[in-house]
Amino acid sequence: MNSGLIRSQLPVLLVGGGDCPPEMLAPLLERCPVRVGADGGGAALLAAGVMPDAVIGDLDSLGPDARARIPAPRIHHIAEQNSTDFDKCLRNIDAPLVYAAGFLGARLDHQLSAMTVLVRRPERPCLLVGREDVVALCPPELALELPLGTRASLFPMAEVGGHSRGLRWPIDGLRFTPDRLTGTSNETDAPRVELRLDAPKMLVILPVQAQAALERGLLEAAARWPARA
Repeated sequence: MNSGLIRSQLPVLLVGGGDCPPEMLAPLLERCPVRVGADGGGAALLAAGVMPDAVIGDLDSLGPDARARIPAPRIHHIAEQNSTDFDKCLRNIDAPLVYAAGFLGARLDHQLSAMTVLVRRPERPCLLVGREDVVALCPPELALELPLGTRASLFPMAEVGGHSRGLRWPIDGLRFTPDRLTGTSNETDAPRVELRLDAPKMLVILPVQAQAALERGLLEAAARWPARA
């Protein structure tokens, strides 16, 4: 696997140029010692008083003032236009987990694009953080400790099936596809939820209050998906 530009043994914070209020960013900055800006996300980090360790993207959103403040070796210009800045960043960060803020909320097309990248880069564990929700690609097996009645939505990005324990509506024996059967608005009916999926195509969508539980589940997952061929 290509190790990319950024390598860390601890979670990395990736900041985009979208909706990322200070109250959401502050605890992520404390959690992650390495901070990366996705193009204009570099300016968002500067505005929060943080010098980014790297800025990656096509740089069409990073203004000249912000660019002048960031040391040139930390700026990585990837000019191709066949992928988004989020994709350019995620494929170049090798870490046990990437927290991605500033990619949910604001424009719907940007949110859909970010969630598509999670499926395109299944070997890169990533947790999208928004004001209301956290989203991640479900690994082959995932265990979550959650309060009873927690909203636990499952959304397929392509055909996928699996097994579950601890959900009010089990998924065993079902084949999910985005145009036929989805698993939104499910909820927990036990304090521990266990999921097993047969393909890297299912998104887990939880309330933002479940962020710590989803982080633990992703970090403790026994297996990861391989990179796509």
